[in-house]
Amino acid sequence: MKRFIYLLFFLSFRLFAQSPLEKQLSGDASYLYDLYLHLHQHPELSFYETETAKRMAAELKNAGFAVTEKVGGNGVVGVLSNGNGPVVLVRTDIDALPVKEETGKPYASTVQATDESGATVDVMHACGHDVHMTSWVGAARALAKMKDQWKGTVVFIGQPAEERNGGAKAMLDDGLYTRFPKPDYGIALHVSPVIEAGKVGVRPEYAFAFVDFMDITVHGFGGHGAYPHTTIDPVLLAARIIVDLQTIVSREISPLQPAVVTVGSIHGGTKGNIIPNEVKLELTMRSYSDDVRNAIIEKIKRICAGVAMSAGLPEDQYPECKLKNEYCPSVYNEPALTERLAGIFRKTLGQDKVVLADPVMAGEDFSYYGRTDDKIPTCQFWLGVVEKEKIEAAAKGELTLPSLHSSLFAPDPKPSIRTGVVSLTAAVMDLLRK
Repeated sequence: MKRFIYLLFFLSFRLFAQSPLEKQLSGDASYLYDLYLHLHQHPELSFYETETAKRMAAELKNAGFAVTEKVGGNGVVGVLSNGNGPVVLVRTDIDALPVKEETGKPYASTVQATDESGATVDVMHACGHDVHMTSWVGAARALAKMKDQWKGTVVFIGQPAEERNGGAKAMLDDGLYTRFPKPDYGIALHVSPVIEAGKVGVRPEYAFAFVDFMDITVHGFGGHGAYPHTTIDPVLLAARIIVDLQTIVSREISPLQPAVVTVGSIHGGTKGNIIPNEVKLELTMRSYSDDVRNAIIEKIKRICAGVAMSAGLPEDQYPECKLKNEYCPSVYNEPALTERLAGIFRKTLGQDKVVLADPVMAGEDFSYYGRTDDKIPTCQFWLGVVEKEKIEAAAKGELTLPSLHSSLFAPDPKPSIRTGVVSLTAAVMDLLRK
């Protein structure tokens, strides 16, 4: 049965293979499918990707790369030099999420792990990093075999902790651009839960958003619920703050500038007849530009202080607004590089296989690689992973496509990996063409 599955996968790869590049890649089909199944069934949480990192390092070494491990934690860097020419960075993320898989796939993850708090959690590649890694390995192997068709240097990085917005910064802080060849271009792909497998999506300029998290502690003076006049009720103050925060996007940010302010958590009090001394809020904020991001933060602090002042709290009891470290800037796809990659994809995959993707308010710490003082042009494009039949059914309203991070998210691996390998390899070869 296993051989039959491999044969079908190999034949589908061969049918797709029409260009010299695709013919070169077709021999890796069964190997890459095996790798995908292994990665899918062995996911690891952010900052705990030790075995995944070892496997990525081994794959690069086997392809002929010079490999350095433990860069910025569990980061892997592989360098393949092929004469004078540009340097292209190709990044994959290697971590997974604390999600219990419910896809019903025969190869579904059953892994459980202990998180940093000591809790036992289920673990799943619910954001497609297994597809990312497999495509990345396939591209590395192809480029190593096709060195006669390009000139320059490729730097393949396996980045940890993308889901926690910590891995990219950690690798840069550990000398990614000083210990290794500094790239002239940086590229990466990300699976899309709304684009058909076999297609890619491109979006020039802003593609992913700034991601910020803030904790707000609302202070008050507690007391008996029957004597509210003797208290300053932090529950009421928190409610006023939550309502007022909604005016930031609707009334204080230009409607032409995307922005999100969401209060996702509120905790306070112990019993209905006790007014507590404090209430805690947790927020996430999303934006694209630095100016809008800074404006949102300033306005949140101003609203909190204003509500506290109106309630008669002394200044030292104003709400505490603390930004959390789980932060990443927006992904900005350099327009010239993005258009160049789009042209490569149209030529390699076909005109109808390249779509203009919508920008999203999710975050991606790939953004860091283009935001150093070097201002390296970067582009992150979308890789479609959804069966055509499901796309058509969703368009008719017959089903809802599972989003990224969903326990039901299940890429169609064969055409997705095939397209991922072809698109990454074609992009690098064009950027490094002789």
